[in-house]
Amino acid sequence: MEKRSRRAFVRDAALMGTSMAIAPAAPAYIKHLGKPNSKFAGVQIGAITYSFRSLDQDAENILRCCVESGISAIELMGNTAEDFAGAPKNPNPRRWRPRRKSAEEELTKEQRQEMAERQRAAIAYAKQLATWRATASMEPFKKLRKMFNGAGVKIYAWKPSALRVNNTDEEIRYAFKVARVLGASHATVELPGDPAHSLRLGQLAKKEKVYVGYHGHLQQTFTAWDEALTQSKFNALNADIGHYVAAGFDPAPLLRAKHKHIRSIHLKDRRSKANGQENMPWGQGDTPLTEVLQQMRDERYRFPGSIELEYAIPDGSDAIQEVRKCLDYCRRALEG
Repeated sequence: MEKRSRRAFVRDAALMGTSMAIAPAAPAYIKHLGKPNSKFAGVQIGAITYSFRSLDQDAENILRCCVESGISAIELMGNTAEDFAGAPKNPNPRRWRPRRKSAEEELTKEQRQEMAERQRAAIAYAKQLATWRATASMEPFKKLRKMFNGAGVKIYAWKPSALRVNNTDEEIRYAFKVARVLGASHATVELPGDPAHSLRLGQLAKKEKVYVGYHGHLQQTFTAWDEALTQSKFNALNADIGHYVAAGFDPAPLLRAKHKHIRSIHLKDRRSKANGQENMPWGQGDTPLTEVLQQMRDERYRFPGSIELEYAIPDGSDAIQEVRKCLDYCRRALEG
């Protein structure tokens, strides 16, 4: 029943968008009736769909989450798109850690065997996935884009698992092709520690005319992206201002100096390095979210801000309600 209701939701949303689009004399507000709109004062607010990780990750449900939370643009996680396209299933989708009292405690024989088996399975799955990617049709990704766009949700970024050091050049080019087919201007990946890999990614991105947005955690500094930016004009930033504050820095100078190289940023509220670095409900941490949003508005930066829900979801709530709260925070900051 739940699966059918999701399909019905997606079908009805897409049909509404299609029927409104073909009415040539329909006023603008009619054409957008029933669709989300998370652009305020010229600033596009979106969300990374990782924010909905506590819920089912199939494409229909992720689209439902976006529409019900009011999000009209997203950074889409790679597994959602590839599952929709028919990729082989990961036998061990969740990361496994052996239980032990401390990091120094030795693993038991059974734990070592379990770890070895999982490592073998991971290697086998990586080969299977690489084989699938080598011949994957772009048609399912086109359908996915049409489904999301029909419901009023644009995909501006894609975060695949195919941009890592151990991925082949063919897999990497596949990832950039998918990003382009989905309508994304950039694919996102963690900022590499090895400059040779950012050089490789930048060169392959150039061939597909898609940017690489390098995401940062606590390794972010003002100069963290500088070498990658010199390597290719297709290397860019997917900065995270919450992590940046937790690392001990003020995001305003970073955005001001590098905004032309930023494709999107992540929005979250974290406490500063001095205050413990915890993820907090918005407005309770040390990240200057309001100031950053107003800087984006006043300086007319063109990149979107992606809500990333990382604080603990309160009892009685869910990811959709919490993303909606974050979105409302953005709206008040930008329209106030």
